[in-house]
Amino acid sequence: MESNGYSDVVSQQASLDAAAPVDQTHKGCGAAGGSGRASCGSSMAPEDMAPGVWEKVKNHPCYSEEAHHHYARMHVAVAPACNIQCNYCNRKYDCANESRPGVVSERLTPEQAARKTLAVASAIPQMTVLGIAGPGDPLANPEKTFRTFELIAREAPDIKLCLSTNGLALPDYVDRIKDLNVDHVTITINMVDPEIGARIYPWIYYRHKRHTGRDAAQILHERQMQGLEMLTERGILCKVNSVMIPGINDRHLVEVNKAVKSRGAFLHNIMPLISAPEHGTVFGLSGQRGPSAQELKALQDRCEGQMNMMRHCRQCRADAVGLLGEDRSSEFTTEKVMEMELTYDGAARRAYQTAVEDQRHEKAAAKEAELRDLDGRGGDIAILVAVATKGEGRVNEHFGHAKEFQVYEANAHGVKFVGHRRVDLYCQGGYGEEEALPTIIRALNDCSAVLVAKIGGCPRATLKEAGIEPVDACAYEFIDAAVLAYYKSYIDRIENGEITHTHRGDAAIRQGAYVAA
Repeated sequence: MESNGYSDVVSQQASLDAAAPVDQTHKGCGAAGGSGRASCGSSMAPEDMAPGVWEKVKNHPCYSEEAHHHYARMHVAVAPACNIQCNYCNRKYDCANESRPGVVSERLTPEQAARKTLAVASAIPQMTVLGIAGPGDPLANPEKTFRTFELIAREAPDIKLCLSTNGLALPDYVDRIKDLNVDHVTITINMVDPEIGARIYPWIYYRHKRHTGRDAAQILHERQMQGLEMLTERGILCKVNSVMIPGINDRHLVEVNKAVKSRGAFLHNIMPLISAPEHGTVFGLSGQRGPSAQELKALQDRCEGQMNMMRHCRQCRADAVGLLGEDRSSEFTTEKVMEMELTYDGAARRAYQTAVEDQRHEKAAAKEAELRDLDGRGGDIAILVAVATKGEGRVNEHFGHAKEFQVYEANAHGVKFVGHRRVDLYCQGGYGEEEALPTIIRALNDCSAVLVAKIGGCPRATLKEAGIEPVDACAYEFIDAAVLAYYKSYIDRIENGEITHTHRGDAAIRQGAYVAA
């Protein structure tokens, strides 16, 4: 039965909590206190983590929410083949105008991928992670995948190696992954019940045979759980990706969360289904909807009680380059890379990253100062605040130039990142696109305010009419501190009788709004 929305998601989770008790015996990277939460989540500090884990995550933009403001990643598309079919996937080659997994503009050989990695690392010193995520499955293309890792490890040993897999072939390659010092592996796990899996996966190809239906899902489930356990036993950090598909696995993902937690998963990333018809997927063509913003948040909030959640995922292309939320792949095409004179300077990269760490300390101090002043004010009032940013953890983007807004939740206890909203650009060629404003407002409809570096008069007035307060007084300040300062002013105005707190309702998750230039 399909979910009826935000309230339905919330009301159904309690019964699922009791349905799948958690085996706490296998913690992977460790546990913190009695919360049942793995001590290795996306926003944790060094003291919250098992020994050695901090070094692996502090500058990994996918494994640390805080790091994603400062550090970049790149994906190399060396793995075209796939061994399963997903109803939400359509791998596209030579496609520059879609931003989603499985899409690439160029397929690379391992040698081309290694050269491209050196070119990007030389030009972008904050690039710390090289990932292989397709456009098929890296472990369905093992020789290309591992050859790429071998070349990069030899030429640029400071870059972290990472791969994403559906897990079907994973148990066969865990030892090779370990031998190559691949410290981060992401497994996409959408079910632990094969009956549900049969609605997501039409077929798999395993041991030279095609399997369909429940049989296919059962094999995939067993292999995913086996691979996850093998990785965590060897100390490899595992992130689990799950696609939230309303009416199919949305309620079931609480059980998935508990199952992967009990097997030592480091982080759980619940992502919204991308199902636009033009993408050509089975779900897209059949009219399967994706979740709303509040449906997604409600499920993430419920699962966060069991383990730490990743909320900053951008569902990147298989050839993405740059900070999360940006794509600089067009700057590093094979033709351009072959013409570049490469000067890989490890010392300069280390110096740059040291400066970034100094800035992170400054940011943490600013947040702590605002927290001390908050002192529990606000009671049970919580609000969402959107932020226009282009990186460095600051409010530093013009409203009209924002391709996405980051969303934070503020309450009496502090502030946390809860997600991002892609939008169409408002400013095109120096002029405002009035047709884009309604789509932006729908994407931010559950937010009380939007913090920007600058905003024009027309969008300012339209946002106010929609009940979203535009704020440019905190331009270039650190985001966490700025959001907390806004929350305190919001509470002040409530206490002074200037405004009344109201629930903002739901918002739309835009699909395909951001397109690489």
